[in-house]
Amino acid sequence: MTLQVEKSWIDPLQEAVWLVDAKSLCIVQSNEAAARLLGWSCDEMRGMPVLRLAVTPEDQAFWGGTAEEIARGIDSYTHVLRADGAWVAVARRVAPLQAFDGSGYLVLSMLDRTEQENTERELETLLAELRATLDSAAEGILVCDLQGRIRAFNRRMAQIWDIPERLLVERNDQAVFAHMAAQVTDKKAYKKRLAELVKNPEAQACDVLHLRHGTVVERLVVPQLQRGELAGWVYSFRDITQQQADRQRIQELAYTDALTGLPNYLQFAQRVEAAIQEPSEKASRFAIVFLDLDRFKIVNDSLGHSFGDRVLQLVAERIAACLRQTDMLCRLGGDEFLLYLHEADATAAEGVARRILESMLRPCELDGMGFSVMCSMGIALYPQDGSTLDELIKQADTAMYRVKDRGRGNYSFYQPQMNAHLLSRMKLEHAMRQGLEAQRFFVHYQPQVCLATGGITGAEALLRWNDPELGAVSPGQFIPLAEESGFIVVLGAWVMEQAIREASQWMHAGRPLVVSVNVSTLEFRQPDFVERVTRLLAVHQLPPSLLELELTESIMLQDAVEMEQRLQQLAELGVNLAIDDFGTGYSNLAYLKKLPIHKLKIDQSFIRGLPDDEGDMAIVQAIVGMGQALHIEVVAEGVETIAQRLALQHLHCGHFQGFLCAPALSAREFWQRLAHPGAATQDAHADPLC
Repeated sequence: MTLQVEKSWIDPLQEAVWLVDAKSLCIVQSNEAAARLLGWSCDEMRGMPVLRLAVTPEDQAFWGGTAEEIARGIDSYTHVLRADGAWVAVARRVAPLQAFDGSGYLVLSMLDRTEQENTERELETLLAELRATLDSAAEGILVCDLQGRIRAFNRRMAQIWDIPERLLVERNDQAVFAHMAAQVTDKKAYKKRLAELVKNPEAQACDVLHLRHGTVVERLVVPQLQRGELAGWVYSFRDITQQQADRQRIQELAYTDALTGLPNYLQFAQRVEAAIQEPSEKASRFAIVFLDLDRFKIVNDSLGHSFGDRVLQLVAERIAACLRQTDMLCRLGGDEFLLYLHEADATAAEGVARRILESMLRPCELDGMGFSVMCSMGIALYPQDGSTLDELIKQADTAMYRVKDRGRGNYSFYQPQMNAHLLSRMKLEHAMRQGLEAQRFFVHYQPQVCLATGGITGAEALLRWNDPELGAVSPGQFIPLAEESGFIVVLGAWVMEQAIREASQWMHAGRPLVVSVNVSTLEFRQPDFVERVTRLLAVHQLPPSLLELELTESIMLQDAVEMEQRLQQLAELGVNLAIDDFGTGYSNLAYLKKLPIHKLKIDQSFIRGLPDDEGDMAIVQAIVGMGQALHIEVVAEGVETIAQRLALQHLHCGHFQGFLCAPALSAREFWQRLAHPGAATQDAHADPLC
């Protein structure tokens, strides 16, 4: 057989073929399929040693054998080397071939297994991932076929059922099932249930099993379908021991407060509802008391919540000791309590409230520390104050807040006008918030006058509000509400920007003037306060020396270190600082020495009695003398008569403001006063020097 004949024989074959010389083990001939598979041309492969392309350990062992061993051939999977250095997976077969001329050849055929190998690898990866997923599942999984044989399970299933490792290794299905049956507390019921599941194979089932070692297991049985046909069952087991314990604990807590052990709101509501639902001939009256501890936040903030919880427990014991067995005490949450006083009229309810206040007056002691806790109480009576529990709680809460507003540490009965007052406050707050956006607020300016020259040396920016429905609203009415609701921060920021803008315009018009702006404690404590002031001064190009911030003495008492740092930052910026209403608050005069205060403003309550009231004269003289000694300017507020001005001059007070010169003026009116200082004023008491 010639080579030409050989080649014509192997070329049409679809599989890759090498014709190998049996002696030299070199490729004598190859077909086009082999060239496509390996990337070598037929001419390039001619004469190549087989071991150059088939170099796996198996190939080296085979081609390194004896002629007889090679002649027996081989049929296996292997890899051959492509021209680009990559490996190709093939199904390889070697068989001997005897030529007509007696020479010996070997036929090596190869089928490309790349796609098959990739598929097998993907399947192996998928199976590994499925196994890993199954083993990482929180639930135990057991898969059985129709004959009850175990097809698959995960480790979690073995853990839940405490299956020994030897049973898992032996793969003894019956032994595993017997072990599982032995673990349940009711073996008979367990087997009966399994038999029922077998009778109804296509139904899903969910059971709760109790195991001997205390574990509670939820078992879910789902039919396994293949091509729509039942193929077996999938059992999932979930350890619900903790959930069962939690559920039991929830049942225990459903009607009690976890901290104090008192009835909770649910039990309280059921008790009150039962009293309300009594037949009319047996209907009784009762009282609902809303009790709130006063300033309890201080206890938590200073001594910690753990200590605060113990205080609540102590308070609960004291309140409970003031009640009858027919009454009920409920902790509503935090430091709030509800009381149900059975068959109680106003007199009886008042008696209970007094007993509670007397009990709370006794000093408390925990961990060797003595302290006092007071409370405020609101009382609503059934049926006159409400026909439902929600109504009664609402009314009692309203009465309690009236006590808070009037100083705390007392009790109050609900009165219908209380709601009207709250509604009025709510409407006022809503109108206030809407008013700023609707441009119903204005900044007016009251002149500050030098007593020596009569010239205007500054102006205090004062906020005014004119509502289309409410008319002109007094600052004494809306400022406290703004502070209580927190809206004072927004209002204060708006006033600050308006005042700085106006002062900048006066300066650029040739009349630089110091403008004073009142700053509330809440606004001053904002983290970005100093940055905001700095930005506004830069935007409006106003020198810091033309801005004065009026602060209250209470600012000095809260977070003293942080407030001192903030005041120093403002002073370093060049902003003037004034203490407003000086003398009316807690005056720890040490702060005047260490803080950069530029001005003291004497409250008008001390000015009103001048010059006849000796006490007011003494107080004003003391403040003026202190200011002179500390090199701090002094301004008297609320000056309305010439006699008051003359008295202040006699006491050497530096400046004043008040109706004697002018009330708070609009920006336009104030500018006219600046431009024409001698112009007449509409006020009959106006100082002609102003």
